[in-house]
Amino acid sequence: MTIFNVFTLLGGLALFLYGMSVMGGSLEKLASGKTEKLIARLTSSPWRGALLGLAVTALIQSSSATTVIVVGLVNSGLIKFTQAIGIIMGANVGTTVTGQILRLGDISGDALWLKMLKPTTLAPLAAIVGAVLVMFRSDSKSKNIGQILLGFGILFTGMFTMEDAVRPLRTEPWFANLFMTLTNPFLGVLAGTLVTAVIQSSSASVGILQALTATGAIRWGNAIPIILGQNIGTCITAIIASAGTTRAAKRVAAAHLLFNIIGTAVFLAALYAIKAIFGMPFWNDVMNMGDVANFHTLFNVVTTLILLPLNKLLIYFATKLVPDKVEEPHPELIPVVLDTRLYAAPSTAIAQARNAVAQMAEIAYIQASECLNIMITNDQAAIALSLQRENTLDKLEVAVSSYLVGIAKQSLAEKDSGEVASLLAFVSDFERIGDYAQNIVDRAGEIYDKKIVFSDTAKQELATLERATRKVLMLTISAMKDNNAETAYQVEPLEETIDDICDRLRTRHVDRLTRGECRIESGIVFLEALINYERISDHCSNVAAKLISSATKDPDTHAIIEKLHEGADQDYSQLIASYREEYAV
Repeated sequence: MTIFNVFTLLGGLALFLYGMSVMGGSLEKLASGKTEKLIARLTSSPWRGALLGLAVTALIQSSSATTVIVVGLVNSGLIKFTQAIGIIMGANVGTTVTGQILRLGDISGDALWLKMLKPTTLAPLAAIVGAVLVMFRSDSKSKNIGQILLGFGILFTGMFTMEDAVRPLRTEPWFANLFMTLTNPFLGVLAGTLVTAVIQSSSASVGILQALTATGAIRWGNAIPIILGQNIGTCITAIIASAGTTRAAKRVAAAHLLFNIIGTAVFLAALYAIKAIFGMPFWNDVMNMGDVANFHTLFNVVTTLILLPLNKLLIYFATKLVPDKVEEPHPELIPVVLDTRLYAAPSTAIAQARNAVAQMAEIAYIQASECLNIMITNDQAAIALSLQRENTLDKLEVAVSSYLVGIAKQSLAEKDSGEVASLLAFVSDFERIGDYAQNIVDRAGEIYDKKIVFSDTAKQELATLERATRKVLMLTISAMKDNNAETAYQVEPLEETIDDICDRLRTRHVDRLTRGECRIESGIVFLEALINYERISDHCSNVAAKLISSATKDPDTHAIIEKLHEGADQDYSQLIASYREEYAV
């Protein structure tokens, strides 16, 4: 074997890994995030979790990717550590699908349908069809299917290339001697672990082993420990992904490692005990691609069947490995965790970003609901809490915006891209709502220092305006959380009513000032409060218009608002009349 064979082997490995990545990524994109939504809605049943883990991993062709997604879900609080156990076990079974696909290379026979199923025939055909779909179809669904077929063709091209590159090893004595040294099971496990940890894919390392079966040097006795070690090596990705996460997320990685170590220990003990007592005639037989795939599948299925009913024991050991630590008292407001590990599952990352935007909306609502009372009473504890909310809003604005920009850089479906754009706009609107509410709170000190007193009429007017503002915020937040255009339609007539209220109150207050019934200082504070409430409702209008725009596929939000203000819509006119009666001043 020459240096050129090594280059060919590495090139084949590169094609294999790239094809697997293209095929898995396109399959996930074609699912439009359905896999992540299934995981996020998981119940506490470990068996159902195992089925989900199996399905998702078979779909995206990587147990490492599934485990990283689960680490992110647990870290973000979307699912609990106990729910993740089943998914992790199922992922180990799902990862064996790649090996079973690759073993198609062992198909033999003269029948036409058997020849068509052989990868040497199927892979080029898949690549041709895939290339046609990618190059000549414009719809995203067809392109995704084309990329799946292309990935399939590239994957097998890489496999064929690796097989050709290692064939000269058949006659190399040193290669045969190398595998003779791996008869020590611990060395075999270590070799499988290290190779898989380096390339971070058990599917790829199993594929390499399957390619090496072409040399005739891979025998059952030395291959079994290597395959077991490959399952341990794949845990490195989850361990790396868990760095800097919560304790629960770290336990997911620990459970993944424990699952494979326990399974390896049980299999080694059982196999070598059976060999010692009864003997194994096939132990020194040469393995083919199908044998490697079958043993890989057998190990993961049997380990899952053994450990799934004992999932509480696995949870116990993982908790012991990653124990709880004494936490500092949590502040009243804790921002939603935005984990970049969820970028691997864009739909789930968007769902978590939506939770963070919903938290911003709730904080802004509390701010707007309490700002008038805080301003008038000058309650220092309430002022301090209000500042804490404002700081949380500011931090969330930066964090959520950065997170959404990161999501936007991923390969997204058209629907997901539109939602990311909408959420970015909502982040700005809710942060500004919090700012305007804080502006009202900030006048509390001035009112106290200057002993400003509002008349009963002014207090009543402001209270009515606050009720209307609270209502428009409730409608806006409800519409945003449920993505409900019908609720969003109710926002604009109330926003227009609030504008009318502010205009009326502004005129009345100026009249009181000119008649000397109100002090200049209180008049200025009153008018500033009107401005801030008016701007709060304006931002609610922005959110509602964006939701209506998304529902109607009309990108011109200003035109939507203008059309509603024209009064041609009977329902709109009725709502205006109802709101004016409810919030009459």
